Amino acid sequence: MNASANGLLVSLIRAGLIQDGQSGLLQEKARNEKKTLVTYLIDNNIISSSQLAELCELEYGIPLLDLDAFELSEIPQKYLNAKLIEKHHALPIYTQGNTLYIALSDPTNITALEDFGFNFNLHTEALLVDERKLQNAIQRILEPTADAFSKSIADDHIADFDTGDMDEARLQESLETNSDDDAPIVKYINKVLLDAVRRGASDLHFEPYEKTYRIRFRIDGILYEIATPPVNLANRFSARLKVMSRLDIAERRLPQDGRIKLRLAKNRSVDLRVSTLPTMWGEKVVLRILDSSAASLNIDMLGFDDKQKQLYLDTLAKPQGMILVTGPTGSGKTVSLYTGLNILNTSELNISTAEDPIEINLAGINQVQVNPKAGLTFANALRSFLRQDPDVVMVGEIRDLETAEIAIKAAQTGHLVLSTLHTNSAAETLTRLLNMGVPAFNVASSVTLIMAQRLARRLCPHCKKPHHIPEHELLGMGYTPDEVTAGITLYQPVGCEECSNGYKGRVGIYEMLPMSENIANLIMEGGNSLQIAETAVNEGMVTLYRSGLEKARAGVTSLAEVNRVTCI
Repeated sequence: MNASANGLLVSLIRAGLIQDGQSGLLQEKARNEKKTLVTYLIDNNIISSSQLAELCELEYGIPLLDLDAFELSEIPQKYLNAKLIEKHHALPIYTQGNTLYIALSDPTNITALEDFGFNFNLHTEALLVDERKLQNAIQRILEPTADAFSKSIADDHIADFDTGDMDEARLQESLETNSDDDAPIVKYINKVLLDAVRRGASDLHFEPYEKTYRIRFRIDGILYEIATPPVNLANRFSARLKVMSRLDIAERRLPQDGRIKLRLAKNRSVDLRVSTLPTMWGEKVVLRILDSSAASLNIDMLGFDDKQKQLYLDTLAKPQGMILVTGPTGSGKTVSLYTGLNILNTSELNISTAEDPIEINLAGINQVQVNPKAGLTFANALRSFLRQDPDVVMVGEIRDLETAEIAIKAAQTGHLVLSTLHTNSAAETLTRLLNMGVPAFNVASSVTLIMAQRLARRLCPHCKKPHHIPEHELLGMGYTPDEVTAGITLYQPVGCEECSNGYKGRVGIYEMLPMSENIANLIMEGGNSLQIAETAVNEGMVTLYRSGLEKARAGVTSLAEVNRVTCI
């Protein structure tokens, strides 16, 4: 146990789990993210938690404990010091005589043993545990569950938080003074928000019903019920969230919109977009998490195949034209656009964006938050951009004819324009513009690329298993006879401690339609979306569903997930 973190790196290199030249960089990145080396390696999928645990058991001779088989409720409460647990990422398990046994995933973490021993005046011994299981155990110990919350909060404990007769100033003072920061409602809401960010949720739903109250997180596009606190706290939850987002707590009859800035560390904060809605049993509050630091703008991470990636890069390299990204809400359009802007973001180009809201902050790009109430619409912002000597313009969404006409004019006069529309396929985007009232000639001459997309959940690499499907069914699903003859292995989700129901993360599925001479002529002749799609497929376009089948064949996602997101 006298080994240092460098000793752990040597062991990993010797076992072939990392390369010799990586050690210094890995340590630096772990320090920058304020994580232990072990946590950094596992969070970034450099090694698996089970691999590390087995290696450390052999290298350091420390007993390996399976936390799943340990009853956490049996841990003596007096040793559950939250500050020590969070500081050292270690968990006291039990005592035997004058010895306190500490669960660690990093066998070189001597400081944790010393601190726990000093605080409780006991000898300490290390027990080696799987990092993922340790993370889950610490979360269960420190995060309140719905049952624990119900038991720990009685009405007499939070009587001062009944907001029925309180005006905004009094409630603000009551909830935000130092003396009340430890109040159960405030602490619980803060923990729920932090838990949502930690688990990678995109949205939080606080939902009141007649006899129940429900809190749900949207993770990887799917809603999961997280807690069911007492229904009599519904008004207090909505009041607290409205105070945090600077909304009118006295207004319960009309929808309201606001924002919360959640500071997680000195150099990291998360914006939350808040929306309230009066329902039959109270106000439903939905929060959208806008976490710039969590967004990956690496084009190789989006899910393009080689041909799609090159097509996107070639179109971005053109000095003018229009790139349109289409798909339903939550399909990843914003990240695709920002990835393109990030590629274009050099000192040689003047880039301006009009957004609602600004989801990711990019240094070097002039980002404008539209404000319709103040008269700053997409159209007005775009009109102003054209007087600011732009090279590249991004419009968050083309919603009306005025915005469409200005964007097309910009694309025709030497500017590269990027924007989004809400349509189901690439071909339908062209007919949507025509239906808005944009002349066919302008559509055909300005649009250079349309990219329809969906987000499918990735199969967990740790637990996915092969899924046998008869050949005749594979043919019916859309695979070609040649593909079936060559052999196709599809996978299905299982579920493990590393994932959510067999899935972990998401990947893009794309349909790319470049403007060709045949499609331009078809638009001029008044062709419909079906005719445009047929022509594009004949010219080599891969449809959304076909792109999904390729992802399933590659083992990235499941066939059920492809069917879910492509509506087949």
